Amino acid sequence: MEKIELALTKTGYHVVNLDYPSTGEKIEILADRYLPPAIEKCEQLARTKIHFVTHSLGGIIVRRRLREKKPEKLGRVVMLSPPNQGSEVTDALKEWWLYSRLNGPAGQQLGTAPDSLPNRLGPVDYPVGIITGDTHAFFDFWLSSYFKGKNDGKVSVNRAKVDGMSDFLVVHESHPFIMNADEVISATLFFLKNGFFPNP
Repeated sequence: MEKIELALTKTGYHVVNLDYPSTGEKIEILADRYLPPAIEKCEQLARTKIHFVTHSLGGIIVRRRLREKKPEKLGRVVMLSPPNQGSEVTDALKEWWLYSRLNGPAGQQLGTAPDSLPNRLGPVDYPVGIITGDTHAFFDFWLSSYFKGKNDGKVSVNRAKVDGMSDFLVVHESHPFIMNADEVISATLFFLKNGFFPNP
């Protein structure tokens, strides 16, 4: 997220780029242990609103935390490629030892079943803009067979959506690299300022 962090900083935002052990804990622990100190730091820096920009699992972690407790100065949230309704990849591979090793306990929670954690979080009640991709990275080509529709190699376009979202944008980018695309960075900055994405 370094490139988008730099763009946010240049625009005048105070940025806290949270590093957390994404493969080491369940989503609930990541949300309750690692997000609060980052939010507290933002509250100390924030002149007006506290915004969130997330990628992939980060979107689910933020949804989980904001469902439990929202900052008083909560602004807007931009999610990049979030598995808001889970991922077919998790459904297919979660029993495989290598998937479990690479994705950890949190990765096991990202299935598409109605009782999966993402699907139990419910709709959002704060401004959320979602950007997702419709093409896969070359090394994710083999995962395409697990999807029926357009996807970014890890999350289907439709499963990136969440009830209550403010806006939704599909770009021709892949899951691992979407945050580095100039179009995505520009749209993120636009949403944080305006609450919607620019017209294509």
